Amino acid sequence: MLRKKEKQTTMASNGSNHTTLIARQTEVSGDIHFRGNLVIEGKVKGNVSANSDSEARLQIVEGGIIEGEIRVPQVVINGHVNGDVYAARHLELAAKAMVEGNVHYKLIEMVKGAQVNGALVSNVDISTAGEPQRIGYTEDETVIEAS
Repeated sequence: MLRKKEKQTTMASNGSNHTTLIARQTEVSGDIHFRGNLVIEGKVKGNVSANSDSEARLQIVEGGIIEGEIRVPQVVINGHVNGDVYAARHLELAAKAMVEGNVHYKLIEMVKGAQVNGALVSNVDISTAGEPQRIGYTEDETVIEAS
């Protein structure tokens, strides 16, 4: 029993279980840099990013809106994005997805009904040159910066 508890503590501290929610009727103005999972049901006016070498995942649900650039390893879109999308690992465009900008991806899934008004750019080496500087924080906390 004791061993099992230790494993659970380790999993929680590595950031893989951290989820941040931008709820419906919530509007965030400013850039967001995150770890773990970010779910957007509301509106973000600013760039959204995570380090490309992380397991970060962004999900924009139906009704969710981002007005800015996205640079996240794993992205699921079922809402509206007005800006370029850079998915270093995996991009999923669900049936209600609407992207107004260029989409750069390594692997893409696109469902019937998804719309992209821009270029689809495949197999791009999405370098870390455009990433924001790493934020100094411990494994136990998630930091969201708004500017």
